[in-house]
Amino acid sequence: MTAVNPANVPKIKLNNGKEVPCMGMGTFGSDRFTPEQVSNAVYGAIKSGYRMFDCAACYGNEDQIGEVFQKAFADGLCKREDLYIMTKVWNDMHGKGDVLVALSKSLRDLQLDYVDMYFVHWPFPNYHAPGCDVDARNPDSKPFSVERFMTTWRQMERLVDMGLVKEIGMSNMTIPKLEAVLPLCRIKPAMCEMELHPCFQQQELFDYLVAHEIQPVGFMPLGSPQRPERDMMPEDIADMMLPEMKEIAQAHNCHPAVICLKWAVQRGQIPIPFSVHEMEYESNINSTCDKDPLTDEEMAKIATLEKNNRLVKGQVFLWEGADDWHDLWDEDGYIVDCPDAK
Repeated sequence: MTAVNPANVPKIKLNNGKEVPCMGMGTFGSDRFTPEQVSNAVYGAIKSGYRMFDCAACYGNEDQIGEVFQKAFADGLCKREDLYIMTKVWNDMHGKGDVLVALSKSLRDLQLDYVDMYFVHWPFPNYHAPGCDVDARNPDSKPFSVERFMTTWRQMERLVDMGLVKEIGMSNMTIPKLEAVLPLCRIKPAMCEMELHPCFQQQELFDYLVAHEIQPVGFMPLGSPQRPERDMMPEDIADMMLPEMKEIAQAHNCHPAVICLKWAVQRGQIPIPFSVHEMEYESNINSTCDKDPLTDEEMAKIATLEKNNRLVKGQVFLWEGADDWHDLWDEDGYIVDCPDAK
C-alpha cells in the first residue's frame, strides 16, 4: 500500500474557518504498547500521509512523540505548519493557573511553540493514578461544577490570547454540561472529542454539537479491541464482528475497520484511529480517499447498529455518594450532583 498525498485527504472546516484533515491518528498506547512503539508509529504515519495527531499529557509519551516530530521536520517529511497537533490538559491540572503549567510541559515535551488544539480532557478534576483499576476511587473526587469548569475554561481562552494554542475544545461532555457552560464561553469550543463507533453513535449529542457548529472528534472509532483490559466488560460488543459490518466489508472487499472509518468520515465526525502496525495505519488513511464510499443504504444499515455500548465508562472518576458510572453521563437529562446547576 502506498502513502497518501496529504493534499488528497478530504478536509473539514471548523467554526473559525480553519480547515483540518477528516482523519487523525490517536496516540494512546494503553497498557499494550510502549512509548517507543507509539512514537515510531507516529513517524510512519507522517510518512504515510497523516497530518493530524491526537496527543495527551496522561498518555505518557509526548516527549518521545516530540522527538519524532523534530525528526520528521529535519527529514523534510513535513513542516510544522503542515501538522494539526492536538493535546489535552489532564485532570490533575485544572486548578487556578495550572492549565498554563500543563500546556508548558506538553509544549516542552512535544518540542513545539504552539499546539493547534488544546482539549479539557475530562470535565472534572478527578485525578487517579495511571493504570489504576476501575474500582479505584480518589477521596478528593468531586461532581461536576460549572464554576470549577469555567475557571479552567477561562485559562484555556487565555492560552488562545497568548498564541500558545490555536483552538480549544472540550472532551467527554454531555448535553446538560454543554448547555450549562456554552453560554458562559468567550471563545466557543471548536471541537468536542467523544467516544464514537457504530455500536455507540451518540446521535443526540452528535446532532447537538453539529447544530452548535462544534466539530465532533471520535475516539475508539473501531470499537477499540486494543483498549486496556480493565476497561473490558462481558457485555461489551465488538463492532467489527457484527454480521452487518462483515457483510458491508465484503461488498467493498475490505476489512470491517475500513467500514467503521468510512462511516465515521461520511457521517461527519473526525475519527482518530490508532495502530502501531504500518499496514493498518496506512489502510486507515487510505480509506479517506479511495473513491469507494458507502452507499446511502449501507449508511442507513449502520445507523441501526446503535447498541448504547459505551466502552469508556469512567468509573475511576466517581465521587463519594455517586451511585455508579452512569452518574458521570447525565443520562436523565440533568447534571448529577452538580452544586451550581440551574
